[in-house]
Amino acid sequence: MNDQRESIRSNAKYLRNVRPIDPEEICEYVSGNPHPAVVRQQLREEAADLELIERDDGTFVPVDDEPVSPRRGPVERFPAAYERRLEDLLVERYGPNWENGASGDLLRSTIRRFKADYLDGRSVEYDDDVAAGYAIYHLPGYYAAIQYALDDIADRGLLDRTLRVLDLGAGVGGPALGLCDYLPDDALLEYHAVEPSAAADVLEALLAETGRNVHPTIHRTTAEAFDPSQAVGGDGSGDRFDPTAPDDGFDLVLACNVLSELEDPAAVTRSFLETLAPDGTFLAMAPADKNTSVQLREVERELEGERLWDRDAVDFETTAAGDAERYRRGEVTVYGPAVRLWPGETPSDRGWSFDVRPDLDVPAVQRRLDESAPDDEEHAAGEFVNVDVQFSYSQLRLDGRRRIDMALETDEWAKMAEMERHVTERIDLVAAKLSRSLSGSGNGGRGSGRSNPLFKISDGSEDTDHYAVVTKETALNRPLLEADYGDVLSFEGILALWNDDEEAYNLVVDEETIVDRIA
Repeated sequence: MNDQRESIRSNAKYLRNVRPIDPEEICEYVSGNPHPAVVRQQLREEAADLELIERDDGTFVPVDDEPVSPRRGPVERFPAAYERRLEDLLVERYGPNWENGASGDLLRSTIRRFKADYLDGRSVEYDDDVAAGYAIYHLPGYYAAIQYALDDIADRGLLDRTLRVLDLGAGVGGPALGLCDYLPDDALLEYHAVEPSAAADVLEALLAETGRNVHPTIHRTTAEAFDPSQAVGGDGSGDRFDPTAPDDGFDLVLACNVLSELEDPAAVTRSFLETLAPDGTFLAMAPADKNTSVQLREVERELEGERLWDRDAVDFETTAAGDAERYRRGEVTVYGPAVRLWPGETPSDRGWSFDVRPDLDVPAVQRRLDESAPDDEEHAAGEFVNVDVQFSYSQLRLDGRRRIDMALETDEWAKMAEMERHVTERIDLVAAKLSRSLSGSGNGGRGSGRSNPLFKISDGSEDTDHYAVVTKETALNRPLLEADYGDVLSFEGILALWNDDEEAYNLVVDEETIVDRIA
């Protein structure tokens, strides 16, 4: 069998640069003339290693070198195929009327319990019921959120069509499914999930609904216990890869909604940054609430500037393992969405920043569970509907790249770190928009009840929160309202004020202020 596999590999390596690889053709060149279905299956197992994708006609071709383009338009709904599979799981476990009777009551009480535990900062234990409730309530929102975060990477051409991905604390699969659907059909994804709980069963079932060029492996262990070298290589032979070797590593490491559940999130993040490919990205995400969002930013700031192994500088064939620590690679760099616009400056403010995107269509499973709830004072309509897409995220890299790479000078622009001396003055400023409008309720509490649009802004030097408040909208300052989360703007003639109640700086945008978006 090994000889047969090697023969198939050899033929595929030769033909990949000549013409599409047809299993019916290869079987004629292999000793024993295996059935084309056998050849096709082995090619699927070898696809990640050979960098091949399977086409609709059953042939295999090399992956295109073009990077993945960013998604256009909002994520509108959780796909029907995944929802049907989720409902199949609910039917298998709880019966065809899973939303009614004792099973419906169980799921609703489970969702209430893990929501309360989360808000109180208690850890959530994932058994089968929690996994089912979590999938109903959280899966769609996480599916959408990851796609918006990936836009920042794809927008700069940094998301390849050939991807090796590690997903820490993968849960029931929201980020995994969002990633799979973000990638085009001609992309090749070798996906490794780390998930120790019953959520892995849901994840496994839902991953079966993804495309033929998604090659998943689920490691049922914790992030702390997972050894990256145990990830099986894409050739299906059982070979391991060395995450510290120059040509190995993950192109994307995901840590979505998991850092707050770890005892030492900074240490875990540090250890998996070392498994990145030289041009890879570590993408961490958290819910938009204050505690998890601020913690995410604290981890980001703690690791920023640290230096890790320089794999490219190490000759691993001649360097003793004990000497490898002498070689360092690039510094941990914040790629986005937070900015560092002043050389040598890093922020030390509270760091509560989150994005808000359009609501999803209500998934049928959420509607069914909600509408079947007993009509009593404990239940309010919509209690089990969760279509909000609000999230915090951080992207770290080791190659020095930043999504916004600028170096400001004090003779042209005011620095937020020195804002105290500018209070009551009109100044010129460059800053990133790091929130949607916070003036209404439901946006984290800051500015609740205000009528004037209010936005968190940052230049990466501040030690105190800064907010831009629009008191008079004009055509010349409208770019602030129209800018996307993370966009960098210039402000000319903005008025600096101190807000005693909020212990923050309010920067007033009025008819004298000109705002421009900086490309």
